Amino acid sequence: MSPAPPAPAAPEPLSVVGIGADGWDGLPAASRRALCAAEVLIGGARQLALLPAECTGERVPWPSPLRPAVPGLLAAYAGRRICVLASGDPMFYGIGRTLTEVLAEQAEGAPPDAPGGPSGEAPAPAAGHRLRILPHPSAVSYACARLGWPVEDTEVVTLVGRPAENLLRALYDGRRVLVLSAGAHTPAEVAALLRTHGFGPTRMRVLEQLGGARERTAEGVAADWDLPPGDALNVLALDCVRAPGTPHLSTVPGLPDAAYEHDGQLTKRHVRAATLAALAPAPGELLWDIGGGSGSIAVEWLRAHRSCRAVSVERDPVRAERIGRNARTLGVPGLRVVTGSAPAALEGLPVPDAVFIGGGLTAPGLLDACWAALPAGGRLVANTVTLESEALLAERHRRHGGELVRLAVSHAVPVGGFTGWRQAMPVTQWSAVKPPADSRSASSASSSAAPPASPGPSSQENRQP
Repeated sequence: MSPAPPAPAAPEPLSVVGIGADGWDGLPAASRRALCAAEVLIGGARQLALLPAECTGERVPWPSPLRPAVPGLLAAYAGRRICVLASGDPMFYGIGRTLTEVLAEQAEGAPPDAPGGPSGEAPAPAAGHRLRILPHPSAVSYACARLGWPVEDTEVVTLVGRPAENLLRALYDGRRVLVLSAGAHTPAEVAALLRTHGFGPTRMRVLEQLGGARERTAEGVAADWDLPPGDALNVLALDCVRAPGTPHLSTVPGLPDAAYEHDGQLTKRHVRAATLAALAPAPGELLWDIGGGSGSIAVEWLRAHRSCRAVSVERDPVRAERIGRNARTLGVPGLRVVTGSAPAALEGLPVPDAVFIGGGLTAPGLLDACWAALPAGGRLVANTVTLESEALLAERHRRHGGELVRLAVSHAVPVGGFTGWRQAMPVTQWSAVKPPADSRSASSASSSAAPPASPGPSSQENRQP
């Protein structure tokens, strides 16, 4: 009987070392050992320049764009000890997250009989890295220490590789916000944004080179910010102050109608709040907003949590552009807008957790396509103001259950010298949760269940006038 082959050696861990503006002097012993032992050192040019000559590994600067290059770099240096440099804490808006996601994708994509798969053979270098994270204090920790702000009570917004409008949803009177800057230009860009959106009185402090020998702080007020650009490595601290007359925007659904640019195609405030309650957004979930109109449903879905995602489908190009403007103005520039007619425009979209139909209900096949695309537990909500679409919703209520309600809102208006009620058109709303027994492969349904779109139904059929 031949002896069993020796167990394969475990792959070298992929080390990720956080480093601050204090450079080598600020690193603990474990981080120094990992850097000295590395055969390949990957990082930004600024980070690599902080290392002394005793770190003899080959120095490889990150290419741009970074994320698509990660799998290729790991494969190119497979079998060698790799150490990746990160700013501060690698797992806080850092390269650590990217590496964990890439390695997980590679592991999932490995065939069962490939090295690194379930067969127990030695992992392939590209998919078999074990990640070892050696963090450094983050810029947020340093900034809060300098400012005397509790970290847990401080809102943090990163503008590194992200639109500046992401900051807008964090602006509330009296709030403390830390902004992770994209560069030396960020303070001036943020000051302009604050002035434009009614937060000109906000106190701004720029904290540069935190933890390093060249640490400094500059201060001013957004309304008259005129400081020249400083160091590119900076964090911006905001003590938010709303200017008199600036509208107060709530964190919950039901923003004032005046918060939106629209041509009348808008789900009105009270119906919108009820609609979002039925859609029930949760962190990380994806919404399809069909017949977007002004985009109000998708915008307020995204405002529910920063990890929520949404796709707004609107056939009118002018309205589609307007949806994008509303999303940026209200702090959710990540809203994806698809210009086209549903159901054809739904083809290829990622599987939704919830679907709202606010326009085009009578388009042939639309309701079937949306229901088929939902996974078990997915929610579908549809609103209408017309009898024709109401009949469709009543039939779906008989078929799938759920709730069928009529929402009627009246507003007090002057009647001569008195006050009376003016009623808006009532809205019929059907909402349902897809049961497990009714579920099928949503990934294929979203691309195959949508029949060709037909001309005809107007998005106006479902919106309040």
